[in-house]
Amino acid sequence: MKLHGGRCADPAGVAPEREAETRRVVDRVTRWAGNRSDVVGLLLVGSCARGTARPDSDVDLVVLSTAPAKYAEDGGWARELALGEAIGVAERGPVTEWRYATASGLEVEVGVGPAHWARTDPVDAGTRRVVTDGAVPLYDPAGILGALIRACG
Repeated sequence: MKLHGGRCADPAGVAPEREAETRRVVDRVTRWAGNRSDVVGLLLVGSCARGTARPDSDVDLVVLSTAPAKYAEDGGWARELALGEAIGVAERGPVTEWRYATASGLEVEVGVGPAHWARTDPVDAGTRRVVTDGAVPLYDPAGILGALIRACG
């Protein structure tokens, strides 16, 4: 992952240890996504994608799947990713967001939704807000996230 000069944070704001932990989490989820047949896209969003993360910022990821309902049925994916303790879940339209806290306190939010979340004709207003607030495709084998970002530009 290379973001904003190789950093996902403001160099003056985030400790190198926190930035390294963030990078490890993002790399681990990216590798995981690439090995799952149902995942069609992985997007880093929010402050880390913008390169403006602060010491208290979380890591926000959106996973697009051909079978998003199975993530709610089986928590094995979260244990496999070793994201820490589950601290919350919320429904955001078609996306379900799970929030985790690592042992060091880094919070990781993983939103799982259907592939049509990234449709471009038309772009959903909620999707547009997420993307225009900062988005970097981490896994995009069919180019749907790249097309979405271009449509929101």
